[in-house]
Amino acid sequence: MPLYEHVFIARQDLSNTQAEGLVEHFSTVLADNGGKVVESEYWGVKTMAYKINKNRKGHYAFLKSDAPSAAVQEMERLMRLHDDVMRVLTIKVDKHGDGPSVQMQKRDERERGDRGDRPEGGFGGGERRERPSFGGDRGDRGGDRGGFRR
Repeated sequence: MPLYEHVFIARQDLSNTQAEGLVEHFSTVLADNGGKVVESEYWGVKTMAYKINKNRKGHYAFLKSDAPSAAVQEMERLMRLHDDVMRVLTIKVDKHGDGPSVQMQKRDERERGDRGDRPEGGFGGGERRERPSFGGDRGDRGGDRGGFRR
């Protein structure tokens, strides 16, 4: 069977248990139609880039599935009809990645507070440069002001 990855965003006013219940509900929809969920992750409430249905935040969930296309189409149809689901994205993949998703890896790093790999120079990691001098030196402008001649 083909492999898929699904991400959906639920409304921000749901509780965490309700959002995780949506993951379970759509997992059973896949199972009832001959597929199975290999792995599921609840990413939590995240701020979106733009408002969707007057919501600035949403509950994000991620599913890895091994299901026939008919099962995926039925799950997507039910997601689009569900009032609590705002957006759905499904991607067909050749193989599922091992371990947690990138979002979960970022969360683990934040929770640990591991900052040992960050260089002394700050966020960018590059070496600091001297700031350019903005005073006195007119360079090659001559004496005119802003390119206007009288």
